[in-house]
Amino acid sequence: MPNTPNPDTGTSKSARQSRLRRANHILDPYFIGPAHSGEVLEIWGYTDAMSYAPGDSVDLRVSTTADTWDFEVGRDGQTYDVVLTVDGLPGVRHETPADCYATGCGWPVVYSFAVPEDWRPGGYLITLRGFRGDEVVEEHHFILIRRAATAKPAPFLFLCATGTWVAYNCWGGANAYEGIAGEDSASFSPILSIQRPWSRGFCRLPQGAPRAVPEQPQRPGDMARYPYMEWAYAYGYSKKYASAGWASYERHFARWAEGEGYDLDFATQHDLAADPGCLNGYACVIIVGHDEYWSREMREALDSYTEDGGHVARFAGNFFWQIRLEDEGRRQVCYKYTAKESDPVEGTDKAHLLTGAWDELAVDWPGAQSLGANGTLGIYAGLGNCVGQGAGGFTIYRPDHWALSGAGLGYGDVLGAGSRIFGYEVDGLAHRIEDGLPFPTGSDGADTDIEIIGLGLGTNEEADHSVWGETLYIGRADAEWLADAMHGELTPETYDRVRRGNGVMIHWHRGQGEVFNAATCEWVAGLINRDQQVEQVTRNVLNRFGK
Repeated sequence: MPNTPNPDTGTSKSARQSRLRRANHILDPYFIGPAHSGEVLEIWGYTDAMSYAPGDSVDLRVSTTADTWDFEVGRDGQTYDVVLTVDGLPGVRHETPADCYATGCGWPVVYSFAVPEDWRPGGYLITLRGFRGDEVVEEHHFILIRRAATAKPAPFLFLCATGTWVAYNCWGGANAYEGIAGEDSASFSPILSIQRPWSRGFCRLPQGAPRAVPEQPQRPGDMARYPYMEWAYAYGYSKKYASAGWASYERHFARWAEGEGYDLDFATQHDLAADPGCLNGYACVIIVGHDEYWSREMREALDSYTEDGGHVARFAGNFFWQIRLEDEGRRQVCYKYTAKESDPVEGTDKAHLLTGAWDELAVDWPGAQSLGANGTLGIYAGLGNCVGQGAGGFTIYRPDHWALSGAGLGYGDVLGAGSRIFGYEVDGLAHRIEDGLPFPTGSDGADTDIEIIGLGLGTNEEADHSVWGETLYIGRADAEWLADAMHGELTPETYDRVRRGNGVMIHWHRGQGEVFNAATCEWVAGLINRDQQVEQVTRNVLNRFGK
């Protein structure tokens, strides 16, 4: 099979065909989905599951207005290796329900293939191309390949944050944030189907696509800017591409780790919910990027793994919402801000499954009890006017900690500032400073034995500098909701208690196991930019936890 260095460069058939005239079918970049018209050249596809093992059948469900279509499967590792190509398939367009974001697309299977035994564990990009005349359209899907059940596990299991992928996926008109759902056709959807394509940008991104944290801090007096959203609008990508998905987060860590010689197996959070025992046999579970959404089953399985001696290396941020999986995992539920009023489990014997924030009074299972930090005490940094002029990294308080060995860091130095690793959402801890060192207070449910290695400042409100013409993205809404959810009412006093936050880098001996938590979404930015100090810390953690 032909190989190319990566899917962004090279002379593969995909790259050659990109020279053909592209179909101009960019729709609203937020509500990416079917055009509902045969006149528009488009191709979309999805599979029944997110991950497969050797021997499993992958069923492709594709709808296209093209005359013919092809697809290519490639392993998206340190190099991009094409493993399967299929050409000349007849194009068929299938009707898509208006509420497909909640009910699924319901398209028939149009092509199936078995996963060969020699496909290595990893992330696999499925490139779909449709042809009509001299026009070509290209979209992407993505699957993970797990190690065969009979094979010896690798030292590391890379757990992809698919709960967050689903929550941010706006394909078809809605996600967990905004959309065309509800009686007003202008609301988010608390119910999201996994049986639909991924939004453009979740599986593959062009080189140079902006990250959520800008490369340079906000300049005093400038209007707040959100470059990744502006880029998404200009090029027809989901404005949530920088918040979730393989292309923005997990891909970069997987490629870096493979280049460093680490042997990884792969699984999804949804695999964990279906089979809590899938963590067994691994020395270390790695979590990267943005893992905002967890089900109770997922969280309980990770807790048990750690208590029994497992190691968790988390380079991710914003541990926040409880979700439920229904219909054998094909449907994800999270009522979020409206859970107390709208979630049907409220007031029943299943009220503990209420899909609100872990730390709010109605759920009351502090996130810090699982991973040593929680989203409600952190959240935003480096996004717009949310700590927009901040340092961009972790201020180091305990430079002698083993995780920093060889990184050349001293007390008060800032880790990752040049590569902007701190943000766009972080997790924090309630702490006190004593003799120049931070210690957990335990008031947020955290273990007071947690060791805080580094700190940065976060916020739950976006500063308003009264710049003429400025429109703030975050504003005050999050802090106002947190004040009520965590303290029972919104008053000036409760608002003041939740507006300030922090992000932490911690180490914790939990039960017989250990947790290292660099609680920031953007840690991978340090690996992308080959920040030597960020790379060294990452190696230290993996080398210790992978034994």
